[in-house]
Amino acid sequence: MRKPKVQQRTERRISAALRLVMVAVLLLAQIALVVGLSDLLKQRMALAYTVLQLLAGVVAMRIWARPGATSYKMGWIILVLFVPVVGLILYLLWNGDRPSKRLSLKKPVPIEEPLAQQELARTNLEKLRQTAPQWYPVAAYLDRKGFPLYRNTQLHYLPTGEAYLDDMLTVLDTAQRFIFVEYFIMAEGQIWDRLSEILCRKSRQGAEVKLIFDDFGSMMRMPNEKVEELQDAGVEVKVFNPVHHYVNRLYFNYRDHRKITCVDGDVAYTGGANIADEYANLIERFGYWKDCGVRLEGEGAWGLTREFLQMWERMGGGVQHEYDYYRPLHHPAAQGFCQTVVDGPDDNPDNAAEDLFLQLISRARHTVYITTPYLAIDEPMLKALCLAADSGVDVRLIMPGIPDHKFAYLVAESYFSELMEHHVKIYTFTPGLIHGKTVLADREVGFAGSVNMDYRSFQLHFECGEVFYGVPAIEALLEDMDNTMSRSALMTPERMAQRPVWRRVMGTVLRLFAMWM
Repeated sequence: MRKPKVQQRTERRISAALRLVMVAVLLLAQIALVVGLSDLLKQRMALAYTVLQLLAGVVAMRIWARPGATSYKMGWIILVLFVPVVGLILYLLWNGDRPSKRLSLKKPVPIEEPLAQQELARTNLEKLRQTAPQWYPVAAYLDRKGFPLYRNTQLHYLPTGEAYLDDMLTVLDTAQRFIFVEYFIMAEGQIWDRLSEILCRKSRQGAEVKLIFDDFGSMMRMPNEKVEELQDAGVEVKVFNPVHHYVNRLYFNYRDHRKITCVDGDVAYTGGANIADEYANLIERFGYWKDCGVRLEGEGAWGLTREFLQMWERMGGGVQHEYDYYRPLHHPAAQGFCQTVVDGPDDNPDNAAEDLFLQLISRARHTVYITTPYLAIDEPMLKALCLAADSGVDVRLIMPGIPDHKFAYLVAESYFSELMEHHVKIYTFTPGLIHGKTVLADREVGFAGSVNMDYRSFQLHFECGEVFYGVPAIEALLEDMDNTMSRSALMTPERMAQRPVWRRVMGTVLRLFAMWM
């Protein structure tokens, strides 16, 4: 007999909570052991402790000399120097090898594009150079990183999570050949029920259906029996980075934060929304949940399809056909260009998403509008924003009025005063949470995807997004940003001065350790 839904939900939450408690206890045991050893060395082995302090100095210099974000390095240096035994052991435990090794991911094998496709990408770059020379270096940089420039793509901007998810589910229902879905969060609810029904039905009809979700993002909200229902229908499922497999590592740091849906090769989606009811405002969390995304039809859809296949194979999965089978069959004539960009911790310190944001900010001449739920940035990004605004560019950040992570918002606030001193305008969305991740530069180039403007997205998570040049959808993005700002409050020095002292101090302290938040 099938258990009542309330009982199933309770059992799932208990199971997930027990997993988290088990991991937390083991992690705390590691830390307690390290602290105990540190205290023992202080009391009984003064010479050994002195040697460790000297070693900590050497390790701190090594950390500083390594390439990477300054904020990341400073967090480790402070820990290693001030509590050397704890810092050294935790550094060895949590930072001693590459993320791909920690996550048991296979080394990615680059997809070799046919010569005709390579030539087409070069032709597209040359056309962009002629029509928008200001942005050619951005596209050329991404091309050298392995992300071709596409034309013949109808790109549609979807301004809310409701629009994004409803549009996506409608198109999924038309799939004939294959469906690929990759999201950070999969949560039981109305959106999941619609998605699950489509995936199971299409799989039974003979379509190739694959799904990837992140374990940490979904573990409290996705019952095992729901996954088993998919598998029983023939859907192939991969769980990214199961939490309990990596107790001896900083398991929560490396997550698959991407949002990708691919349908028959001709249509693909990416944006900020996950598969959960709050993203469509079917349930209320943090006021109105403002999200967004884009739909690509045509040649550009291959960029997202290709990146899904790369991740699938890195996780040990196989495909039923040669890669050419998954390419777009339709190439609608359309204005402008687009480029898929992905990144992950394996790419550090040359992170494509962070470098893209830096270039869009630094090359803009008139306007840079950015929406992001979080703000935890390194010195180069902060400098780029301030320098652009000081140079006369209208730089605006749109952030939540009701944040979902209070500590992370304290970190964001710690940047506000300096940004405003350099003429950056900061808006807080009064109705609720801004969760969309977008950039608009000079009404000519846009970006939408999963990339937050914070350390975790730039350095630790696997992310994705779409850059688009000169497409009509840019006007829709601008209109949405204008509407959002009209419902937002402009941050002022007076508002910042009204914050209690404890809030200012806490934000400054937390900013040093933003990489672990």
